[in-house]
Amino acid sequence: MNLSYIFQGFGEILLEVLIALSPILVFFLFFMLIYKLPKEMMIRVLVGVLFAFAGLTLFLQGVNAGFMPVGSEMGAILGNLPNKWILIPLGFILGFVATMAEPAVRILSNQVEENSSGYIKSNIILYTLCLGVGIFIALGMTRIVYGIPFYYIIIPGYLLAIILMFFSQPSFTAVAFDSGGVATGPMTVTFIMALAVGAADVIEGRDAVIDGFGLIALVALAPIIMVMLLGFIYPTDEPDEDDQDQEEENGVVSDLPEPGSEKSLPPDNQPEQGANNDQRGVSNEESSGQLNEDENDWNRDQKEDPGSFETEHRSTNNETYDKEGNGHDPDTKA
Repeated sequence: MNLSYIFQGFGEILLEVLIALSPILVFFLFFMLIYKLPKEMMIRVLVGVLFAFAGLTLFLQGVNAGFMPVGSEMGAILGNLPNKWILIPLGFILGFVATMAEPAVRILSNQVEENSSGYIKSNIILYTLCLGVGIFIALGMTRIVYGIPFYYIIIPGYLLAIILMFFSQPSFTAVAFDSGGVATGPMTVTFIMALAVGAADVIEGRDAVIDGFGLIALVALAPIIMVMLLGFIYPTDEPDEDDQDQEEENGVVSDLPEPGSEKSLPPDNQPEQGANNDQRGVSNEESSGQLNEDENDWNRDQKEDPGSFETEHRSTNNETYDKEGNGHDPDTKA
């Protein structure tokens, strides 16, 4: 088995990646030297550049060695089938899966959830983009199969996007246009475009350049429309500024006293609570004075005739005992 095709053109890819990363590396080094950042930060940048260089090189080599040739061959095989409509559902599935595999799409989805404080979930954005790209790739395959002119699709699509801008939630409008950029990543461009060009090249009456290209423009348009449509159906948990101002005004109004209540009356018309308190104070003093007089009389009687007090006290205890226990006087002998 000949595996020489795996490393075919590898040197050219190394040079392309090096040229692409060199300006970024120079920018970071210039920034660190001017602002004298720690050496640890410089080491992290160098390690990141090395990993990015290796990753991009291997990815692009895999695209050239595998994705693009296989995509073109699949498109040619499907284009020669009697039932060419099979390209439409297959295009939807491939668009959905390719968008799911895009690293930039996942990064955008996570950033949206993080910066919206969890209001817009990352999974909702991810599946919305995958669904939109799948639908528009299926629409592009329909254009290739049935020979629909490209401007019949792209012009109404962008008009719809412009109209939706004025009615969708502002938070979703900005995300929508950024989503259009990240959806056209390397996975979608390399594989889906190769599939479309391969199919258009073998279908009778189609041109690989006229009918095969233009699919990436539909891929970029799909997230813009789908995310703004999501803004119409997504629950508005975040209160608007107008609602907050209205609630504050209602709160201020609700704190005011109701008309006719004691709090709403002027100080001159409010009940004289101080006078009532003074009357209660006077009555308490009178009752305490009466108790003191009774106590003084009781002490005077005890000093004058102590025997009568003891007799009265014992008779009282005996009467209480007879009523409760039906007993007898403990001082009386049987």
